Amino acid sequence: MSGLGIQDITSEILPMEEMLAITNKKSSLKIGVLAEYDSDEKRVCLTPESVGHLVENGHQLVVQSKAGEKSGYKDLLFSEQGAVIVDSFEEVMLCDIVLKVSRLNEAELQSIRKGQLIITSLQYFSLSQNDIRLISQKKATAISFEDIMDNAQAFPLIRSMSEIVGVVAVQIAAYYLSHSKYGNATLLGGIPGVSPAEVVVIGAGAVGEYAVRTALGMGALVKVFDNSIYKLRRLQNYFSENIPTSTLQPKSLAQAIKNADVVIGAIRQSDISSRFRVPEYMVESMKSGSVIVDLSIDQGGVFETSKPTNHQNPVFQKHRVTHYCIPNMASMVSSTASQAFSHFFAPLLIKIGESGGISNYLKKDKGLRNGVYVYNGVVTNAYIGKTFGFSYRDLDLLLAILQ
Repeated sequence: MSGLGIQDITSEILPMEEMLAITNKKSSLKIGVLAEYDSDEKRVCLTPESVGHLVENGHQLVVQSKAGEKSGYKDLLFSEQGAVIVDSFEEVMLCDIVLKVSRLNEAELQSIRKGQLIITSLQYFSLSQNDIRLISQKKATAISFEDIMDNAQAFPLIRSMSEIVGVVAVQIAAYYLSHSKYGNATLLGGIPGVSPAEVVVIGAGAVGEYAVRTALGMGALVKVFDNSIYKLRRLQNYFSENIPTSTLQPKSLAQAIKNADVVIGAIRQSDISSRFRVPEYMVESMKSGSVIVDLSIDQGGVFETSKPTNHQNPVFQKHRVTHYCIPNMASMVSSTASQAFSHFFAPLLIKIGESGGISNYLKKDKGLRNGVYVYNGVVTNAYIGKTFGFSYRDLDLLLAILQ
C-alpha cells in the first residue's frame, strides 16, 4: 500500500455507502431472512417474536416465504410481527443484511450486492474457492456465525448448538440401541437387577458435557475420553457421579469401545492437521447392534468408518455396528435451535443498528471481528487466504485505518 494516502486506502476497502455509514450514529437496517433449500436444514435465524422486536426498534424485516415453516413458524406469524413476506430469494438479497443458517448457494452468491453484510455458517471442510471469490468480487462483508466469540473467548452459537446436539445424540442412541433391526434390543438405562448400557463419549467439550449429562440422567454407565486434562477434570468436578475419564490412549480407548453399547464422537475438529480418528479395527471389535453417533461428521468425522447421512436415511451399518452421522443434528429439534439462534442474532442486529452500521460496530466488538472472513471484498481470514490462494489482510489493521 506504499504511496497511498488514508483516503485512498479507505476508498479501496469501503464502498461509498459504507464510508457514509461510519459517520452515522444510528441507522435503520433492512434485514433479510433466506429460506433453506436443503431438506435436512430446518432451522431459521430469526423467530417471529424476534422479528417483532427488531421492527419495534425501527428496522425493516424481509422474510422469504416458508423460511420458518420447518421450525413451526408459518409466514402469517412473521407478517403479524411486521415482516414483509416475499416469494423469491432475489427480493431478500436486496437487503442490507442477509441471514441464513447454511452457506449461500450459487444463485444467492451471484445476487450479492456491493457493501452487503452476509451472516451464515461457513463450514470450513466443505467451503469452496468459488464461494470466497464471489463474495470478494461483490465487495461484500461476510461473517461466519460459528466463529463469533463472546467476552469469555467462547463461541456462543457453537455452545448453544453443542448443548442441543449433546442431548439429542444420547436420545438418538437410546432409540437405535433398543431397535429390533438396528440395535440389540437393549435399554440404555437398565432396570433393577439388570446392568445399564455402557456409553463412551469421546470429547469433553460442550457437546460431550451435555451428552454425559443426558446419558447419566437416563441411567447409563459413562466413560469419557479427551486429551485435555482440564476438560476432564472440569467434567468430574461438575458431576457428583465418579465418571471414569482418560486421555486418548489407544489401548484404553480400544478396550472401552469394545465393551461399549454406544460410542459418541464429540470432538470439535476445526484443524484438519490435528484431527482424531477412531480406527476401523476398533469399530470392528464392537458388539453386534451397538451404536455410533458421530457428531463431528461435518468436520470429517471421528470414526474411520463414518460417512455423512441425512434425515431421510439417517443410519447405516458396518461391522454390525449402526452408524448415525447426520451433519446438522440440531436441525432435528429445529424450533429449539431456531430460538437459540434468534436470541443471539436479534440483540446483535440491534447493536449494529445503534452503532450506525457494521463497520462502526466491528470496532467495538472483538468477538464479532473474529467471525469476519471477508470485509468489503478483502479476505481477512488467514486460513481461507492460505487454503484458497487469496491475498488477505488483518481486519484490525483495516479498521484502524478508518479511525
